Amino acid sequence: MKSVFVTVGTTSFDDLIATVCSPAALQVLQSRGYQKLVLQVGRGELKPAVRGSPALAVEAFRFKDSLAEDLRRADLVISHAGAGSCLETLEEGKPLIVVTNEKLMNNHQLELAKQLHRDGHVLYCNCSTLVETLQSMDLSTLKPYPPGQPEKFALFLDQVVGFQ
Repeated sequence: MKSVFVTVGTTSFDDLIATVCSPAALQVLQSRGYQKLVLQVGRGELKPAVRGSPALAVEAFRFKDSLAEDLRRADLVISHAGAGSCLETLEEGKPLIVVTNEKLMNNHQLELAKQLHRDGHVLYCNCSTLVETLQSMDLSTLKPYPPGQPEKFALFLDQVVGFQ
């Protein structure tokens, strides 16, 4: 069963959950052959009341001790731009769409998303362009993230955030 996993980490990002649960996004996911949508909604106010259909099953939860199994099962991950969520997904070798939260001040997450996109590892967008990104995505163009180099990722984060 082809599935999409959406994660907001420990944050609240209701706009992402609402966007991915919109009729337009659900229709695109179905048209691309996805049959299951799993939502990790974090601390958000929105607990989606989206009902699945015979073509697309939907399930949601707030938190788990580990998202590793959800990541392993996913054919596509849609994530907020948190460093931990991005790194864990990339290390799992999963195609990743990073959705930036435009409501964050001094958004270092945008810089992270842009750099990972420039390096060819992810697609990135914001909530207003997510449906368009899903429609036009070509996951075969994404480059694998080199495994086992957390020190390089930490150095990169330090540079993005301005510690070096």
